[in-house]
Amino acid sequence: MKNKILSGMRPTGPLHLGHLFGVLDNWVVLQKEYKCFFMVADWHAYMGEYASPLMMKDYGIDNVTDWLSYGIDPQKSVIFRQSDVPEHLELAMAFSCITPLSWLERCPTYKEQLRETTTRDLTTYGFLGYPVLQAADILLYKADAVPVGEDQLPHLELTREIARRFHDIYKNEIFPLPKPLLTTAPKILGTDNRKMSKSYGNYIALSDGPDVIRKKVTSMITDPAKIKLGDAGHPDICNVYTYHKIFSKESKAVENIYNECTSGKLGCVQCKKMLADILAEFLKKNIQDKRKECTKEKVEKILQDGASQAKEVAAVTIREVKKLAGLLA
Repeated sequence: MKNKILSGMRPTGPLHLGHLFGVLDNWVVLQKEYKCFFMVADWHAYMGEYASPLMMKDYGIDNVTDWLSYGIDPQKSVIFRQSDVPEHLELAMAFSCITPLSWLERCPTYKEQLRETTTRDLTTYGFLGYPVLQAADILLYKADAVPVGEDQLPHLELTREIARRFHDIYKNEIFPLPKPLLTTAPKILGTDNRKMSKSYGNYIALSDGPDVIRKKVTSMITDPAKIKLGDAGHPDICNVYTYHKIFSKESKAVENIYNECTSGKLGCVQCKKMLADILAEFLKKNIQDKRKECTKEKVEKILQDGASQAKEVAAVTIREVKKLAGLLA
């Protein structure tokens, strides 16, 4: 049998280029090698969006539409919505009873989110327990590995610690200790040179049309020393050139852009226009043309079928846990 993987995304807005290179590219490869469970993490989204959750279901459908359009195959992977599988919350409850409070309070991501988030109140019981639910997500399917970036390693280690504590208390090792699959991806910044993020509003969405892309690319920050056509540019510090290196497939084209920028022949306005055209064509060819085939009804059917498959696995795990915890005879 193939080793299992669990991964997911929070439905808090449209997917963007950062998701494409940071997650979806990797998922497409992983589904060929592993039994993959790909989850719309709507309970996780609710932890931060509880005051305005009305768009979460629509965003979930929209996100999965992008997954399918880019090559996530429901014949190879289990695609489901977290809230459709109540066993996630059951296992999270069991884990919350054995997880020391100090483990959660020292979590670096928790402290960072409290420090940086000013528009929402995250000082809640649920948000503090975010890593416990995450551990339940992973261990419910007895995932052997989890694709993560380096910044997520502390969360995964906490999952392993919770599994170890469960094993120690009940003297029965029912969970594998999931290993990290470190993902590498091109570093792609937002239009304002910060990390591309829905909360910053600096993203290019996978569903953006040519006019929207052109407007966003036009706003991108370039080399501050290159003010007008004829000025020598410094492509190595320019975010627009970084995009060209990723999306301009022909190495000769990238080389020409570099040379014409440094010589002053290519102005920023023209360089951005070229990039906008390339991005629009890339998204149309690789995602947007295929999105037309994914009706809302089709996506919902895939999610329901995926939930049924997920529940079959989840029910076995929960029965084991309840029996060890004295909740079943």
